[in-house]
Amino acid sequence: MLSKRLARVLALSVVAAGAAACGEAPAPGAAPIAVAAITENSLMANSLMANSLMANSLIAKTLATANASTPQFMKYLVSCALGPNQSLDLTISGQPYHFPGQVGLAPQWGMSGGSCDGSCQRWVSACLLARLDAAGVEREISVRGLHPALLPSWSELTTYTQREATYFGNVFIPGQPRYLCLPPGAKSDQRVCGDSLSDCPVTVIPNCAPDCLFQGLFGDYDICSDSGHKGSGTTYLESVTVFLPK
Repeated sequence: MLSKRLARVLALSVVAAGAAACGEAPAPGAAPIAVAAITENSLMANSLMANSLMANSLIAKTLATANASTPQFMKYLVSCALGPNQSLDLTISGQPYHFPGQVGLAPQWGMSGGSCDGSCQRWVSACLLARLDAAGVEREISVRGLHPALLPSWSELTTYTQREATYFGNVFIPGQPRYLCLPPGAKSDQRVCGDSLSDCPVTVIPNCAPDCLFQGLFGDYDICSDSGHKGSGTTYLESVTVFLPK
């Protein structure tokens, strides 16, 4: 069961998203992000819009203000952060919800007195960005990276062989920096960006090879920069690479 501190953080994120949905102008750089649908490993929602996702302490299990996308947003946030033996129960607009953990990128956030520091925020953000889908289509994805929770199984390695892109950023801070880099030779990321990279809700870096410090054992690009060139700009130690089934 999730701690009250985490419940407060998630509550604040929902309230902020609800305020934006009610017509309040978002902060500069905090444009709405449409997210996708989930089977086991990909997701569906349509607001990752709050630039005030506070990541340090949370409260109650009842959220009185919510919009239609809130339960889905909460579902995938909890799914990214917490492990399979953790969960969060919330009542949103009078409706009870049970949100199970899945990936486990920040299990400490769900423990008593737990919080989500900068690294935690960036891991959870990378997971959320990796699960965007422009069309809202349900599809399974394989997520890989340096985090121990992202170690793929042999079945995953042999089934999900098409490297799509690498995602990184921090949706918990003002401006919501959010990035993807494409693998060498790729010209698009249709799942996340749709038909045009120019309309992508994520800043697109054209080539991961010069942007990221190295390529991991399982094909993931790791330690990537927002500048397009490793060693310059802001470097993110936390990144998630998505593989699709061929």
